[in-house]
Amino acid sequence: MRRTADSPEAGPPVSPWWQDAVFYQVYVRSFADSDGDGVGDLEGIRSRLGYLELLGVDALWLTPFFRSPMADHGYDVADPRDVDPLFGDLAAFDRLVADTHNHGMKITIDLVPNHTSDQHPWFQEALRTGPGSRERERYHFRDGLGPDGSAPPNNWTSVFGGPAWTRVRDGQWYLHLFAPQQPDLHWEHADVRADLVRTLRFWLDRGVDGFRIDVAHGMAKPPGLPDMDPRAVTVMAGSTSPDFVDLRFDNDEVHDIHRLIRKVLDDYPGTMAVGEIWVDEEERFAAYVRPDELHLGFNFKLVEAEFDADSVRRAIDRSLAAVESTGAPATWTLSNHDVVRHVTRYGGGELGTRRARAMALVELALPGVTYIYNGEELGLPNVDLPDWALQDPTWERSGHTQRGRDGCRVPLPWEGEIPSYGFSRAGAAWLPMPPQWGSLTVEKQLEDPESMLSLYRHALEIRKTAQGFGGAELEWYGAPPGCFAFRRKGGGLICALNTSAASVPLPPGEILLSSGPMDGNQLPPETSVWLV
Repeated sequence: MRRTADSPEAGPPVSPWWQDAVFYQVYVRSFADSDGDGVGDLEGIRSRLGYLELLGVDALWLTPFFRSPMADHGYDVADPRDVDPLFGDLAAFDRLVADTHNHGMKITIDLVPNHTSDQHPWFQEALRTGPGSRERERYHFRDGLGPDGSAPPNNWTSVFGGPAWTRVRDGQWYLHLFAPQQPDLHWEHADVRADLVRTLRFWLDRGVDGFRIDVAHGMAKPPGLPDMDPRAVTVMAGSTSPDFVDLRFDNDEVHDIHRLIRKVLDDYPGTMAVGEIWVDEEERFAAYVRPDELHLGFNFKLVEAEFDADSVRRAIDRSLAAVESTGAPATWTLSNHDVVRHVTRYGGGELGTRRARAMALVELALPGVTYIYNGEELGLPNVDLPDWALQDPTWERSGHTQRGRDGCRVPLPWEGEIPSYGFSRAGAAWLPMPPQWGSLTVEKQLEDPESMLSLYRHALEIRKTAQGFGGAELEWYGAPPGCFAFRRKGGGLICALNTSAASVPLPPGEILLSSGPMDGNQLPPETSVWLV
């Protein structure tokens, strides 16, 4: 059903629902399996909506569930306007949207505009029609270099390892910044832009509240596809370094595409888009969230920060500075489906868990939007999977030198003592689950007031109900080395973090919540606290 603008008689304008929302990222394959095939699906998500409401999140973000050969677990999309049978069908999606809204939450979905699957009808047509055809113009097909065209058209490499070009039978090469099964679209082609608009409207008309745009700094390519300096740094999906520019990403022409997306969203009041933006400079980041482009930009500064007060403070300051002139709120996340889970990044075991608890309170105290990756509220670590279980294309593309992202994608443990812990009635999940996760299940943690899950539930409840969380600016206090404290201007909440090796005096105020046991009026190491 098409949305309509709010009535002008409805009262004074209010902030958009996403302005300070807590989003919960659902990695669809790993959340809940309803049909016993060992893979999560849409009905599995729907069956667990009560848990997400109990947790206290405001909105969901679903990773791709579209028709796909699954060469990259759904990020190789063969039909962006249908549900892959592995996950359900359109009727199941419609039920999920309706039930999510009935539980008082919004629902956003992934959009994958940089590339398609090599099984997409367009790419198959391009292979059939041959060089010079209009069908090939939708992608980046080029003749190779050298007298026989046997060398790739330029020196670009794939993010997943190896060259960014694959040769087809007629001798031409096509560009793929990711896996060979993910050919990059040519965004100067009118068909590509028209199809994006059709896809956006298809899902908006089905009631989705917004999109997360995959590789939002990609899509646009420099004219002529020149060679790049091989010393250009690649961070996850590409970034710039101070000395060498990664020509594959963050080209200025990409902003025309985001203006096109925003124009469609403006026809559906109350909808939004957040971009996955791996760029380092604040000025480059800010360009993506100008008033006529994306509503939000996915910010990875906390992901990149070490568990060190100075490192975390720099990440916060830079994140706030990046959006200061745009009017867009900052976004915060500690983990997602592409990076090592932060319990493991912070040292693993009890140490990593204490630090993850401390950083959860820091993140949730900050002004703006928070993204929680499914399982972080349970304190799940990365899993060291056996070689035979690895499925991420990075493993093969790197010649078995990079293990890929499967370790952060292991399914969630819900109940019981043995795998698959209620995730599926199948004997095994699509990735093996550790035998020691019985203590981390939702069932166990709901009964334990000191668990990670209880900490998240309590923090989210306070965040919604306490008065101290107003205002978009921070005021920093003086603090001992290895520590910091900030106050939310306009609200009054104080958050203090101790990453040093010794307890330090608390700032003045009444304690609302702490990430671990307190030491009288001292803040222990690897601990954070909220005060008013």
